[in-house]
Amino acid sequence: MNDKQLVAEHAAQRIESGMLVGLGTGSTANFFIEALARRQQDDNLQIEVVASSIVSTLKAQQLGLKLRGMEHIGGLDVYVDGADEVAPDLTLLKGRGGDLVREKLLAKAAKAFWVLIDPSKHVKRIGQNYPVPIEVMPFAWQLVQRSLAGIGGAAKLRSHGDGLFVTSYGSLVLDTAFDPGVDGKTLNAQLNAIPGIVEHGIFADLTSAVFCGNNGSVEESLA
Repeated sequence: MNDKQLVAEHAAQRIESGMLVGLGTGSTANFFIEALARRQQDDNLQIEVVASSIVSTLKAQQLGLKLRGMEHIGGLDVYVDGADEVAPDLTLLKGRGGDLVREKLLAKAAKAFWVLIDPSKHVKRIGQNYPVPIEVMPFAWQLVQRSLAGIGGAAKLRSHGDGLFVTSYGSLVLDTAFDPGVDGKTLNAQLNAIPGIVEHGIFADLTSAVFCGNNGSVEESLA
């Protein structure tokens, strides 16, 4: 069992019958979905799940988990997902896959948000290893790009093959590098104030716990 599987199993063991569980997207989230399905089978775990993407929806369906549509929920017990970067204050960078809106909606709606990572995801500051993904309305991208430049951001449209990357909602993504001196929470507030931004990849003040799989053990950081 590798560290991703280990940390996914650790999180799945904490799920209790009666819970409504949000499912993230990505390789670590896939391991969690698999572990959750095994618990449903082996321990008769009675749960319902809400998926953050089409990929996770299909995965959950294939494994026999009971799905509820996001439009039919007012909240959930726990949301479990990975992250691209985790700062010391547990601010996250997410969304390299482009499912920002659903992921942040579920993280905000959940009573608890558990983040599953390996040690490579720990950073000193948000944006250390990756640009910040910013989902924008297609007609507004140049205006948003200009606004981002005004706060020190160098933004480039994300491409995909011979064309532009388009999210499942028809939005474009500006991958944006910022000055190393700006902390994640400050940047979060600045981005929230820019018109035309649909959502962005900084998740501030949402994390309840970070579970880090490291050489066969799980380290927990609590908010």
